[in-house]
Amino acid sequence: MPTLEATGQCMDQRRWLKVGILVALFALCCGRDLKVKHKDGLAIYNHTLSTTLVEYASAVYMSDLTELFSWTCQRCDDLTKGFEVIELVVDVQHCLQGFVGVAKDLNAIVIAFRGTQERSIQNWVEDLYWKQLDLNYPGMPDAMVHHGFYFAYHNTTIRPCVVNAVKRAKQLYGDIDIMVTGHSMGGAMAAFCGLDLTVIILEPF
Repeated sequence: MPTLEATGQCMDQRRWLKVGILVALFALCCGRDLKVKHKDGLAIYNHTLSTTLVEYASAVYMSDLTELFSWTCQRCDDLTKGFEVIELVVDVQHCLQGFVGVAKDLNAIVIAFRGTQERSIQNWVEDLYWKQLDLNYPGMPDAMVHHGFYFAYHNTTIRPCVVNAVKRAKQLYGDIDIMVTGHSMGGAMAAFCGLDLTVIILEPF
């Protein structure tokens, strides 16, 4: 039968083992910047750009639309200062919100979509309608997507408003880059928007 002293030593060893594992995992996770390598070996992850796009994704949650449109809201500063909103995109019926504008420092059109509003039944219905839907997309014959998120982007007033705002921005600023961002459901809508605009851009506006 093990003695009390032996049991205590065993518990100490386990505790130190757990601490060692946690330290190793922490070092692995936080010790280096995440960088994605392109085929040619160049890093394509840009931490500053990512942080800036997160600020745009945060600003789209603001409820005061006047401050959001004039870019004077409390989240409309720092890395996003000087942003020009071309259009606020709001679908009241489905509780969806986004904006399209131009960031002159990035020389890009920025599109941001708001994520799930916790008190919006419409948003939760879209989130939970995860049945897969066939997607007719060039070069991807077997593509399937989340039905609710697809509906939120394609079957509401969001898509036509975004596409028209991008056309206007391109008329004003020429052939500049387009960056799309969002959080939560807004991230899913951003993915659909990116796919959509890729096809549209291949065909002239």
